[in-house]
Amino acid sequence: MAPVVGIVANPVSARDIRRVVANATSLQVTDRANILLRVLAALRACGVADVLMMPENGGIRSHVERGLARARAQGDDLYPAIHAVAMPITGTVADTHRATREMRLAGASAIVVLGGDGTHRAVAAECGAVPIAGISTGTNNAFPDHREPTITGLATGLAVMGRVPPHIAFRGNKRIDVSINDGATTDLALVDVALVTERYIGARALWRTENFRELYVTFADPEVIGMSAIAGLLEPVARDESGGLMVRLSPAGRTPSDGATILRAPIAPGMMASIGVTDWRRMPADVAFVPEVASGSIALDGEREISFTTRDRLSLTLRDHAFRTVNVGGCMRFAAQNRLFTDAPAPVSADF
Repeated sequence: MAPVVGIVANPVSARDIRRVVANATSLQVTDRANILLRVLAALRACGVADVLMMPENGGIRSHVERGLARARAQGDDLYPAIHAVAMPITGTVADTHRATREMRLAGASAIVVLGGDGTHRAVAAECGAVPIAGISTGTNNAFPDHREPTITGLATGLAVMGRVPPHIAFRGNKRIDVSINDGATTDLALVDVALVTERYIGARALWRTENFRELYVTFADPEVIGMSAIAGLLEPVARDESGGLMVRLSPAGRTPSDGATILRAPIAPGMMASIGVTDWRRMPADVAFVPEVASGSIALDGEREISFTTRDRLSLTLRDHAFRTVNVGGCMRFAAQNRLFTDAPAPVSADF
């Protein structure tokens, strides 16, 4: 069967409160559609003929359809055929869950995701063994790499068409599994889990630091923003390195004389915050961590999702190689080394 690529394009990512209190870029629907058209053209250039797309009411699909119609009118075969996933539209994260599940069941070879950390987390919860190719269109984008979408589309096309060996085309990624009351409630995070003292969910996005207490990250990168930036500026942990980092944060009002280290970190685009850090240590894979915070709420990849009380039992466990992504850099390096985009590709070694 010819490979099919799924596309999940979130029309409402990057619209949380951090857009008001910080200086993040605002992507309009037309911008998202243009990104998608670049991805589609790259997929078609690699031989992908069909894509499955999540339906939405935000207007992305209609703008894309106009781009496809213009190409057809000019006699150009620039894009693959788009097939909408047959499902009701709720306008909530349930759409992402449902569309991803349907794409996996339909045999999609990869899923291209347009969104922020929250959108990618929703896809990862349902994608199973289907690899993700992430494109940053959210507020805080620690998980998806920042690069030109055309390149992401080319790498995904090469990978699903079998032009790049699987051990190069795909790579494993970490996640943190959250369990409450021995699995009565479960969730996951791709980048970070933050425990805050506020019990109410309210405005879900994290931006007030005085209530931060504990932070668990899958990777700690000093070049990203958000909660993971706190860990990254303390002790970097690579994405391809086993395990993560756990950080204890001091209550509001703590000063260096109280034994805390004051760290200034970029927690949102253009927003620096002073945060008290008590201590930190490595978080090995497959070891359950029990937080010390007695009650409050749990933020997953920057958004508060779950509240808990003193009666609840929390457990956090980091998993290595929990899901796969398209290794865009690896695919493009392999393509260059083997001249896959020339009219006379170099022979691929039998070692691959």
